Amino acid sequence: MSAADMKQRQGIVDEAIRSRRSIRAFLPRPVPRAEIEAILEIAARAPSGTNMQPWKAIVLTGKALADFGAAIKTAALAGDGGEAQYRYYPPQFREPYLSRRRKVGWDLYSSLGIARGETEKMVRQTARNFIFFDAPVGLVFTIDADLELGSWLDYGMFLENIMIAARGRGLDTCAQAAFVHYHKPIRQMLGLTEQDHIVCAMALGYADTEAPENNFATEREPVAGFTRFMDELP
Repeated sequence: MSAADMKQRQGIVDEAIRSRRSIRAFLPRPVPRAEIEAILEIAARAPSGTNMQPWKAIVLTGKALADFGAAIKTAALAGDGGEAQYRYYPPQFREPYLSRRRKVGWDLYSSLGIARGETEKMVRQTARNFIFFDAPVGLVFTIDADLELGSWLDYGMFLENIMIAARGRGLDTCAQAAFVHYHKPIRQMLGLTEQDHIVCAMALGYADTEAPENNFATEREPVAGFTRFMDELP
């Protein structure tokens, strides 16, 4: 492969990663099943310890998606959150994580014209998670409850592969941990067992580029902020 070809390939991969965003408003345009299957197939090339491949996915479209989303959204608005199966966030945020969390939250609300103290509007925006932000495809991911932390790390690479493969096809996503609070109704609606641990869900579809909530960029720490280069040990 020539240097020019390598540079072109690098640019394509980098752009797929760089352009990935959490999209919170989708167009109703459907995604063909063959496209979804292709994304999942390539994503499953993610590495996993001893090739365990701990991921399991349920794809919701059409009426199943609408019924599922409506039921979870109703529960959310009623305050029937239940208890998450695992702790995604620390019990108490500290710096620098607290500031980052606050900034992305206020950037989102500001883009929608939601001011501080408008709690009801915030609750309703959060509840849009559960209808997958109107995406035509909703994915629910599970893992066997008896698997260990290493398999969860592997799972993250699989999920990232889905998001990057989607970008390579002109699609967008939003990974959603909010669903873990509703594992009991989710298991009931999807015919899952106690052995099926809800990891997260994900919206998949075509971004509504006119929606204000899709038009702000989240910041990233520069490499120097999270990396040390060492050429000898102290």
